[in-house]
Amino acid sequence: MNAAAERRYAILAPGSFTSRAAKTAHGVIAYARDRTVAVIDPDHAGRRVRDVVPYLDSDAPIVASLAEALPFSPTALLVGVAPAGGALPAHWRAWIDEAIAARLEIVSGLHQFLGDDAAFSGAAAHSGSRIRDLRTPPAPRLFDGSGQSVRARVILTVGSDCAVGKMTASLELTRAARERGHDARFLATGQTGIAIAGAGVPVDRTICDFTSGAVEELVLAEGDADLLFVEGQGGINHPAFAAVTLGLLYGAAPDALVLVHLASRTHIDGYGTPILPLPRLVALYEELCAAVKPACVAGIALNTHGLDDAAARVAIERASRETHLPCDDVVRNGPAGLFDAMAPRFAHKTTALR
Repeated sequence: MNAAAERRYAILAPGSFTSRAAKTAHGVIAYARDRTVAVIDPDHAGRRVRDVVPYLDSDAPIVASLAEALPFSPTALLVGVAPAGGALPAHWRAWIDEAIAARLEIVSGLHQFLGDDAAFSGAAAHSGSRIRDLRTPPAPRLFDGSGQSVRARVILTVGSDCAVGKMTASLELTRAARERGHDARFLATGQTGIAIAGAGVPVDRTICDFTSGAVEELVLAEGDADLLFVEGQGGINHPAFAAVTLGLLYGAAPDALVLVHLASRTHIDGYGTPILPLPRLVALYEELCAAVKPACVAGIALNTHGLDDAAARVAIERASRETHLPCDDVVRNGPAGLFDAMAPRFAHKTTALR
């Protein structure tokens, strides 16, 4: 976390707050130090966050407009939805204009940088507002291997697909480690994680040749901790996003991996590519690490969202039996049990091949 003053967010999610597209909104409400004071979604105005997304432990009101959010004294407007293509929908411009006029900070994780928009930046300069684009990439830095020798044990979450819960697993395991007395830190690599942590590297905006270097620099900056939980991205057999997964795998130089899988998903979302069996994924990730810096999969963080308790237990037991690894759902059952089961595998550094 950075030391900046806590924000009070009004989150913009019109027509989308209950959908998966609002994962930035959901993540910030669930995990950020910054407080959410209102959500803007006319479809659910008059209700509370927990009324429409029960797993979010928040009584923040949902309102129909920014004008209705202002009495709750927000200091920032967060674009809480990731529209297809990462561009700001044209009809949302009025929301941003209104927030700038109200002198709110604008925080956006879109691929379209709002700070580069002449109309927005001009209005912000006039009103005294500030625009923060979470996906602004760092300066190019080539990987050099220096991150492989940090003091911290580095744990990277890896996935069977995108949007299976890698960020959530990283955050929950960080919490469990801290509760056990470790100096554990979460390293964000995506826009939602950056909004939660206050800092990080948006790896999907780095030039491919410099992705590993950007992640290595992130690890170096926090390398004095006991444990670093690096937020994973993509999946190794994802037709579109495997490259970012590989960049993280080598740039983070992990000492251990945690494999994250959504139990109900059988194919890569949106592509139809079959998700590999968990034992094959474990072997594949370990084989890729073995070529540069060995790291074993310490356990399976199984996302059982959508299953009832009995079906979730069966899925967890099956995954553990198939992989011979500890497995649990860190949201449904809490992270402590899985962390404790994996802790012996987090105890030692591994050495890069030379």
